[in-house]
Amino acid sequence: MTDTTLPSLPHLLVEPVVRAALLEDLGRAGDLTTDSIVPASARFSGAIVSRQAGTVAGTDAALLAFGLLDPAVNVRVLRPDGSPIAPGDTVIALDGPARAILSAERVALNLLCRLSGVATATASLVEAARPHGRARIVCTRKTTPGLRALEKHAVRAGGGANHRFGLDDAVLIKDNHVAVAGGVGPAVRRARAGVGHLVKIEVEVDTLAQLEEALAVGADAVLLDNMDPDTLRQAVAMIDGRAVSEASGRITRETVGAVAATGVDLISAGWITHSAPIVDLGLDVA
Repeated sequence: MTDTTLPSLPHLLVEPVVRAALLEDLGRAGDLTTDSIVPASARFSGAIVSRQAGTVAGTDAALLAFGLLDPAVNVRVLRPDGSPIAPGDTVIALDGPARAILSAERVALNLLCRLSGVATATASLVEAARPHGRARIVCTRKTTPGLRALEKHAVRAGGGANHRFGLDDAVLIKDNHVAVAGGVGPAVRRARAGVGHLVKIEVEVDTLAQLEEALAVGADAVLLDNMDPDTLRQAVAMIDGRAVSEASGRITRETVGAVAATGVDLISAGWITHSAPIVDLGLDVA
């Protein structure tokens, strides 16, 4: 089970995303269907219920979708972000003005289903890796444009950890950087001279020879890209605690255990954000 005391995301990060989604859905004329059928005085009482097992994330965004359309909508979260859910579990109970609830329904569910999918995918890797080593599952920058902060929050809800949020909070020297710089050593030395003393430097390496070069110039972390388990074990032995070790490439539920067993510190997977299937949740009338 993951930590259900996960801190909420600040509204400053969530609100612009939810507002943009509501504007996209409501357009210029609002909800023609609801506004023409449902009286302004009508009330709605119901719940967002899970149709399948998973891990919850995105309740803040869902609540905000309803609240932005009408603050009079009363909502109660029964399964906070990070909670495991089974089919039939009530995630959010709500009642209030029917028009606002029905008009915000799709935006709330889109975000809640999407983010719960990311949390669920992350949790599946965390559970598969746990018996085999101490490695933490981390995400990448392969996120949906505009949803990065929310999807990285969902990774944490699933028991994972976050890699860098963007290009501005750490140095990650990739293969193309190495090619342009003329080698791992020159790339690291230039990065060290160009950033502040608090900025960490990670280098992607494809071979043990490149790893040796990265260690020689004092890289803080090394991304061991697409190495098989035997090579990863050799790499971890070479590193011997001198840098943080991260394995990446072709990480699946089936392979993550063998990767974790090599002793790496981190295992990064892009698919938990860019390809995670949604968790099926629906709004039911009470």
